Amino acid sequence: MADKLVENTEEENSLTMLDVLQEESQLEEDAYAVLGASDDRNCTYNKGYIRQALYACKTCCSQKIIRAGVCLACSFHCHEGHELVELYTKRNFKCDCGNSKFGNRECNLEKSKSATNTENKYNQNFDGVYCTCARPYPDPESENNDEMLQCVICEDWYHSKHLECKDVPGDDAYEEVVCAGCMRKHDFLWRYAAKYSTIQKSGVSSESEEDLLNVETLPNGCTMPPKKLTAATGSCFWLEGWRTSLCNCESCKQMYKEQDILFLLDPKDSVQAYEEAGKITKRESQYEKGMKALASLDHVQQMTAIEEYNNLKERLKKYLQKFAENKKVVREEDIKEFFSEMESKKRPKVVVPTYCR
Repeated sequence: MADKLVENTEEENSLTMLDVLQEESQLEEDAYAVLGASDDRNCTYNKGYIRQALYACKTCCSQKIIRAGVCLACSFHCHEGHELVELYTKRNFKCDCGNSKFGNRECNLEKSKSATNTENKYNQNFDGVYCTCARPYPDPESENNDEMLQCVICEDWYHSKHLECKDVPGDDAYEEVVCAGCMRKHDFLWRYAAKYSTIQKSGVSSESEEDLLNVETLPNGCTMPPKKLTAATGSCFWLEGWRTSLCNCESCKQMYKEQDILFLLDPKDSVQAYEEAGKITKRESQYEKGMKALASLDHVQQMTAIEEYNNLKERLKKYLQKFAENKKVVREEDIKEFFSEMESKKRPKVVVPTYCR
């Protein structure tokens, strides 16, 4: 019934209520992908070293001198109005907010914190730059912001043109990416690439065709894929489930530990697992709520709702524009102020008569 009501408005409006709800649903999915099961009210410090959405504060920490990351909740409650850099997710990280990196500034949410988080690791992303070109994203000096992909090992982000690959496969063709630098550093991974990456479809040759079919038995009894692909270079795009193919013998585990990539054996380490955790904890979506409400509206009410939505959208866009121009974070108080102004400017409700006297 709701779909039928929506169709009746399509000829009169370029934007239907279904369009609105679907757009909202996509925005929610994007948010869950970044935030996962993140808590926006409580600092994550007491959860220890975990994968989480992080932010670097330019206001509190001088970049390239002090690198630090704060959790989602602290970005709201401790760094409101500050210039923040969104880092997406980092593994095995404990919130730095309020520790020695921040001088005398304390965390508003969790007072009992150690001076440093010794297991935290920081890369150039905490300085606000990414890729081998060390540029910000979006890049103010570039007219064409190239798509960026995150390496699952170093967790830096790379422009597709800097992955040292002739062709980058489509998103649905692979599960994870390991950048060219990490593939050189951990070159044993090329042994697995022959069967567990998109390179098997690219025509890259190995030492011999038999290498793709046979495995090598090591002295400790475990099996290892054969010699690495001799012509293979650049980044590697891995197929779904590739991590489960990695050898689990004690000798290989020791090698992973020495190369600081033991996390590849952890099924909960992947970004996909992180995103799924966010989907499990989410409540009824705005799309689901909206479809229920939509089914209860008549034609006139739908028309009014669409008109009001478009009006709200345009006003909100203009209101937020000043924050974008001044590079300011939108606070909860700002949103409340906006809707308060909207309420005061609301037009009187017009009652449409349903009969004539």
